[in-house]
Amino acid sequence: MDIRHLGTVPYLPTYEAMRAFTQERTAQTPDALWLCEHPPVFTLGLSGTQAHVLAPRDIAVVPTNRGGQVTYHGPGQVVAYPLIDLQRAGYYVKEYVYRIEEAVIRTLAQFGITGHRVAAAPGIYVRLDDPHSHAALPQRPRKGAPGPGVAPDFTGLGKIAALGIKVSRHCTYHGVALNVAMDLEPYSRINPCGYAGLQTIDLSTIGVHTTWEEVAGVLGKQLTVRLAP
Repeated sequence: MDIRHLGTVPYLPTYEAMRAFTQERTAQTPDALWLCEHPPVFTLGLSGTQAHVLAPRDIAVVPTNRGGQVTYHGPGQVVAYPLIDLQRAGYYVKEYVYRIEEAVIRTLAQFGITGHRVAAAPGIYVRLDDPHSHAALPQRPRKGAPGPGVAPDFTGLGKIAALGIKVSRHCTYHGVALNVAMDLEPYSRINPCGYAGLQTIDLSTIGVHTTWEEVAGVLGKQLTVRLAP
C-alpha cells in the first residue's frame, strides 16, 4: 500500500483527487492510504439534509458522494482515506467497514482508550464516564440487535471517530476521521451524523495528550495491517 502523508490540505481538492484516482485506476494500480487534516469544513453525505446543518456561519458546507449524513472536519483531526480495490483484496464492503473500525479501536487501545461499536451507528464511540473501561456495551452490535430503522442508543457515549465511504467499481474512497485535539465547538452547529444531541469528543477531552503526528502514524500502521488482503 502506498502511504501518503498530505499534511493540512483543503477538503474539496482532496475529494476531487480521490474521485479522479478511483476513476482512473486500473487492476494494476497499487492501493493507497492518504493521511491528512483539513481546515474547518462541514461535509454532507448522500443521505445528508440541510436540516441537520443548524448554523454553519463561517464554515463552508460541501456536498459529497459518500454515505452518511453531515460531519465536521477540522484541525487536530486525523483523516484517513483508504483507496482500496476490494475485489483484489478479497473482502466485501461490510467486512471493509469492520476492518476500518477495528483499526481505530486498536489505535485507541495504544493510547489506553477503549473504543466501542454501537448497533446501527457506524463509527467508534467511547464511554464518557470511564474511557478506559473494557466492559461491553449493552448497545453493541450483536445477533438479534435492532436493525436498520431503529434509532441507535448513544446513552453515556461520545463519538470519537466518524466513518463515511464510497465504493465505485469495487474501489473505495472517502474514509474515517479520528478526533485528536480539536476545537469541538463546530459540532454544536450540526446534528452530527444526523443525530441531534450526539456528543462528539476527542482524545484531549478524555485526558490523552499526544500529537497529531503520533496518532496518524499509529492509525496508518493499523489500517495498513487491517486492510491487507
